[in-house]
Amino acid sequence: MANLKPLGDRVLIEPLSPDEKAGKTKSGIVIPDTAEKERPEQGKIIAVGEGRRTDEGKLIPITLKKGQKVLFTKYGPSEIKVDGKEYLIAKEEDILAIIE
Repeated sequence: MANLKPLGDRVLIEPLSPDEKAGKTKSGIVIPDTAEKERPEQGKIIAVGEGRRTDEGKLIPITLKKGQKVLFTKYGPSEIKVDGKEYLIAKEEDILAIIE
């Protein structure tokens, strides 16, 4: 994804597959397909913008980093397709938490 860089305080997110989600049970319980058709709320940051500009023109750097797993608002990010793969672009304010 070196050819796509988010602008401002936006981040490019790759949604996590059901196997990568933090909420997966250790006992291996299979979640039915109908439950997984909802929009994802967790993902991995692929790229970040430079940050937000204030009204005075001052740059406030973004606090998120490439490679972090995050929890984001369900309907905040915009969906895009690049080379047949789905990604999300979200503003920094749509990111709720970093999953460690």
